[in-house]
Amino acid sequence: MAPLGVKKERAAEYKGHMTFAVAMACIIAAIGGSIFGYDIGISGVNTKDPFLQKFFPVVFRRKNSVSLNNYCKYDNQALSAFTSILYLAGQVSTLAAAPVTRNYGRRASIICGGISFLIGAALNAAAVDLTTLILGRIMLGIGIGFGNQAVPLYLSEMAPAHLRGGLNMMFQLATTLGIFSANMINYGTQKIKPWGWRLSLGLVAVLALLMMIGGVLLPETPNSLIERGHLERRMLVLIRGTEDVNAEFTHMAEASELANTIKHPFRNILERRNRPQLVMAVCMPAFQILTGINSILFYAPVLFRSMGFGASWSLYSSMLNGGVLSFSTLISIATVDRLGRRKLLISGGIQMIVCQVIVAAILGVKFGADKQLLRSYSIVICLFMLAFGWSWGPLGWTVPSEIFPLETRSAGQSITVAVNLFFTFVIAQLFLSLLCAFKFAIFIFFASWIALMTAFVHVFMPETKGVPIEEMVMLWSKHRFWKIIMPAMPTLPLEDGLGPSDIG
Repeated sequence: MAPLGVKKERAAEYKGHMTFAVAMACIIAAIGGSIFGYDIGISGVNTKDPFLQKFFPVVFRRKNSVSLNNYCKYDNQALSAFTSILYLAGQVSTLAAAPVTRNYGRRASIICGGISFLIGAALNAAAVDLTTLILGRIMLGIGIGFGNQAVPLYLSEMAPAHLRGGLNMMFQLATTLGIFSANMINYGTQKIKPWGWRLSLGLVAVLALLMMIGGVLLPETPNSLIERGHLERRMLVLIRGTEDVNAEFTHMAEASELANTIKHPFRNILERRNRPQLVMAVCMPAFQILTGINSILFYAPVLFRSMGFGASWSLYSSMLNGGVLSFSTLISIATVDRLGRRKLLISGGIQMIVCQVIVAAILGVKFGADKQLLRSYSIVICLFMLAFGWSWGPLGWTVPSEIFPLETRSAGQSITVAVNLFFTFVIAQLFLSLLCAFKFAIFIFFASWIALMTAFVHVFMPETKGVPIEEMVMLWSKHRFWKIIMPAMPTLPLEDGLGPSDIG
């Protein structure tokens, strides 16, 4: 049987610092995150009258009905499909992206994603019927599948180990900025009638073009080059800013030697020794969506309209939430490599539970089928967004992208993205119906999931702060729960001061 890890631990010997090459590569690559965020935020066009009149006339008539319950005015499966089909397409395409990312490099998937985004933006902006609109969303979904599969992986591999958490969050920061930009554009184009929605949907082409150009100009990650047989030390020297890269380069070469013995990574990932990473790859993205965040991001204008706010204030509130989300991601970037992943996830989960319960209580006591709420109540949702932005938002992507050994890394990232997009699709498709059926209790539903996932992190997730990617397997083998599952492997004690309190 192949060895389970590299021959010895060299974390203390890793050299390197933040270089211009790493900074530029991370910024360009994170554009993929901004497109993902833009496609989330731009779903707010589904409250614009010209858009509804053209593609969803039934919803337009129900929206203006005074006799229908506020919670149910937007309950329409075709309108839900406009939002959700993007993520179903992304789920399917990310499985196709895995072999591309592994065999042709991370850059290849980034370029494929950019091309798909460009086509999707053009179709959406020019749509004259629902079929063309949905086809455009499918192409955007394919772009998301490729981009979300490659970009977090790219950022994890480019970053020095001691800065990996913060740099990897460039993806989430870009995602939140994309959401904020989409909300701003929706707010700005609401008075451009009847074609303002075309501008909203088409502007993502600018980001897609930047992603394609960036994919051509980006350096490939040393891990990917070594994995594909290019044992070139010079790329690692370039991105680390030092000639003293022997320890890290040897580590990568040993991991690559093991990776090349694995011909079927998706089959290999099911083995017992990869069980902890597989569980995290499934649970982390699923829990991230089950916070209810995407319900707010996709349907914030709908949600605020259902709560009795006017059209302009609904879009304004969405824009405010996007700004809060972007700001809170900066907090996470500044603290993740000092406080660690576990503390942020647990504290963020507690704050989100409190906010969800408060929102449910406010709606249950103060709001009825024909009543309105004070605008100040939206501040509670902003506090929820703040907590998500510095915890589960970025870390739902960061943790899965850094825990897999090289031989299963592309497959693991594909599973992470596929699970994320599957749950995103389900919530996007069902939320309007759930809102109509559950009313204010929908927030209690999400709060229950947040309580479960906070307990999950406390019990099952080790602290990965400062641990090189190539040494993650040793971390799992020392965790109080996972060491029972993992097969025995001879290892040296963890270096750099990592003790039992650090690993679980």
